[in-house]
Amino acid sequence: MSIGTKWCRGCSRDVPLSGFALDRNRGDGLQPSCRECVAQHSAAHYRRRQAALGKAVKEKVDVPPGHKLCRQCGEIKPHGEWHKNASASDGLSTRCKVCRATQGRAGHLKRSYGLTEAQRDEMVDAQGGVRVICRQASAEHVDHDHQTGRVRGVLCFSRNAALGQFKDRPDVIRRAAAYVEGNLWNPTLVAQGVYRQPS
Repeated sequence: MSIGTKWCRGCSRDVPLSGFALDRNRGDGLQPSCRECVAQHSAAHYRRRQAALGKAVKEKVDVPPGHKLCRQCGEIKPHGEWHKNASASDGLSTRCKVCRATQGRAGHLKRSYGLTEAQRDEMVDAQGGVRVICRQASAEHVDHDHQTGRVRGVLCFSRNAALGQFKDRPDVIRRAAAYVEGNLWNPTLVAQGVYRQPS
């Protein structure tokens, strides 16, 4: 041991005195192992104890400054990929934006319609992979009967919102179709100069 250092019993090297925690029961007032060795021993003991209880242990991951590890997807992402959370120690959400959005969609499907994402995807496949009304790809909004709660199909946002605006009334939807086709308000030519007004 040189001046200002102490031999560590754990790693068998000379370590600066600041590398040891205090221990008043020791003659020199310091623990016999350096802080690093004590931390490693504690972490190993914790992992053994958790494994004995059948619990998974999260391994420590080196994360560069300005980044954070998402425990959900296992990816290290820059701080810009996280929502703010003032109550968290680092000021960021516990899940990245992508994982949070994915979980949010899954939770909404389950709460609102009693469906899993797999069940929703099966419905889209049963529709031929397209939206029921406009027959285009990427159906993503579950449509349901507002009176019974029964799920009817998967639409795009615009068509789903339109049905809601029509209050799910088939008679109004039929009149809207006739209006768009020009059959509702245009008078019909019956004979030369004679028009029949729509009823």
